Amino acid sequence: MKKDLFQAPDYYDLDGLLTEEHKLIRNTAREWVKRDVSPIIEEYAQKAEFPTQIIKGLSEIGAFGPYIPEQYGGAGLDQISYGLIMQEIERGDSGVRSTASVQSSLVMYPIYAYGNEAQRKKYLPKLASGEWMGCFGLTEPNHGSNPSGMETKFKDMGDHYLLNGAKMWISNAPFAQVAVVWAKNEEGRIHGLIVERGMEGFSTPETHNKWSLRASATGELIFDNVKVPKENLLPNKSGLGAPLGCLDSARFGIAWGAIGAAMDCYDTALSYCKERKQFGKPIGQFQLQQKKLAEMITEITKAQLLAWRLGTLKNDGKATSAQISMAKRNNVDMAINIAREARQMLGGMGITGEYSIMRHMMNLESVITYEGTHDIHLLITGLDVTGLNAFK
Repeated sequence: MKKDLFQAPDYYDLDGLLTEEHKLIRNTAREWVKRDVSPIIEEYAQKAEFPTQIIKGLSEIGAFGPYIPEQYGGAGLDQISYGLIMQEIERGDSGVRSTASVQSSLVMYPIYAYGNEAQRKKYLPKLASGEWMGCFGLTEPNHGSNPSGMETKFKDMGDHYLLNGAKMWISNAPFAQVAVVWAKNEEGRIHGLIVERGMEGFSTPETHNKWSLRASATGELIFDNVKVPKENLLPNKSGLGAPLGCLDSARFGIAWGAIGAAMDCYDTALSYCKERKQFGKPIGQFQLQQKKLAEMITEITKAQLLAWRLGTLKNDGKATSAQISMAKRNNVDMAINIAREARQMLGGMGITGEYSIMRHMMNLESVITYEGTHDIHLLITGLDVTGLNAFK
């Protein structure tokens, strides 16, 4: 197993903006990734399998519901802490970060924010500990960027709801015990339902043959006349704004996480160009290689500042959905471009599993699409600055 020698770039002393608690939380996550993720992740990506043995460690570093209050099993941390944990996990692998993001922002968050006290007490502690894993059902075969068109529906049958439909591209689906599912009632209003594994008619077939997020478990959610108890309806928010509120939290985590992937690619390329010699000198001595590295560290630094400021706004309850969209789009675009440049700097070695770059590059092709595509986030910003709706 290759030792993880990662050194995090901090060109503008962003550590000076963090509290001692922030740095402790980040360093704990960083050391866990070095010890428990980096040595095994290439193997699991190659065989397209999620390493379930790391679930306990993810819980121990606070990756499941870091901002959920301690009374429900969360760590009670602020939003910058959440971002830093996601950054460090995605430095290891985007698929592992996806697992943690889904658990925190798309399962625990809606149960905490939209659920009642009985639901919070029943589900959140088990999700925080990793005893139960969760997934989030919004995207459908015919409705990705247009979730309001969803076809999954439920009927009131008196003593229960009857749920029918299908969701796809669902992270964690193959092994999740709990699914937060969005469906329309008979009046066409969108509601959240908690569906548990074992309910008759509920199945989660796994998605195979992925070239991206190979170390993450992806699947479908199939609902064939599933009887859902009425107490499993999330009562405190309905309409499309409810799942979109969850996506805001997840997109915030992605904006930080993508920085981790970019940092890993940059650090790998920087180390390689000092060691690799051509024409009698290290390739880092050539102008074109220095140009690439200089541009990489500049873009990483800009993304770090953007994410930090967004975190302070989110801590103060001032971050808007449009601001979160801008950060998600910018930072993932930054990361995928750095991955591509870093891959070229390593030449043929850049495509091998001996280095993390190609894996990051493939993963980021999913990250730039999920939780709102690159183009959709561009239009969200366009709507925000013009007031003119390009979606209609």
